Amino acid sequence: MTTIRAWAAAGPKEPFKPFEYELGALGPDEIDIDVDYCGLCHSDLSMWANEWGRTAYPFVGGHEVVGRVREVGANVAGLTVGQKVGLGWLSKSNLNSQQSLSGDHNLSPGNEATIIGRHGGFADIVRCQWVWAIPLPEDVDFKKAGPLFCGGVTVFNPLVQFSVKPTDKVGVIGIGGLGHLGLQFLNKWGCEVTAFTSSPDKEKEAREFGAHKTLNSRDPGAWKQAKGRFDFLLATVAVTLDWTRLMRTLAPRGRLHFVGAVGEPVPVHIPAIMGGQNQISASPVGSPAVTAQMLDFCSRHDIAPMTEQFKMSDINAAMEHLDAGKARYRIVLENDFD
Repeated sequence: MTTIRAWAAAGPKEPFKPFEYELGALGPDEIDIDVDYCGLCHSDLSMWANEWGRTAYPFVGGHEVVGRVREVGANVAGLTVGQKVGLGWLSKSNLNSQQSLSGDHNLSPGNEATIIGRHGGFADIVRCQWVWAIPLPEDVDFKKAGPLFCGGVTVFNPLVQFSVKPTDKVGVIGIGGLGHLGLQFLNKWGCEVTAFTSSPDKEKEAREFGAHKTLNSRDPGAWKQAKGRFDFLLATVAVTLDWTRLMRTLAPRGRLHFVGAVGEPVPVHIPAIMGGQNQISASPVGSPAVTAQMLDFCSRHDIAPMTEQFKMSDINAAMEHLDAGKARYRIVLENDFD
């Protein structure tokens, strides 16, 4: 038995307090990871508040883990004790499913999330199926890498899945925790990148992240100039916008793609998209293979999230900071258990 030290909330939006629990024997296809850093994602906030009705308490969040392999099961291949790895939203897949056998582990039925039905990375140790522990390239910043395993692969995955081309004109909607990574990826992918933002104070920063242009969403003239322009729109927001107006900015065969979990239905007027053969789609996090590809791309192009760091013992202050919308742009917790 392994005793885990963690930070847990006893109920919706209740403070995180020290918590210990026991893990049983390590399974043959499992590994344990010593947590060094853990990113703090908006999904942790949603789970903490039980917004999705899927939270079990006591709740130990954290699904953007980076650390070192502590122990490996008997059937684990390709990972060694002490190796630096990362773990994201998913922790276990059915490796015999058609989706996993095709390389789409992230789409496999019955996937287990790191913080749903199990305890996550707000702890000194976290356990997962070995296939979801992705080796970390040495020149990817260990302290900043955590958010890449959720936010990073979420915005990178559609570039691969929908064959976004270097010649494409792409718009990124929302310059936040996801959007600021999307700008970096798309710039290095070779695209002409436009940042959609309603905050003029973010325009300079958006260009520093990789935007070649910005579109002020409060300027009617900017919308007129953008009509029929974009081959691909990446919507990173989780709020309702004027989707009809956004669709008008798509070029023929253009796609509006969602990686932000918008809670309201998105109205679609079929005749309006039929003439241009436009498409609407969405995707979750990526597979282990795409995550590894994303990390290699980050290593090659020196891509990293902009982070703010808190000690894990300051988790309540960090959650409050995130809940208030003050994070610029991702928060990382440093394990400071004695």
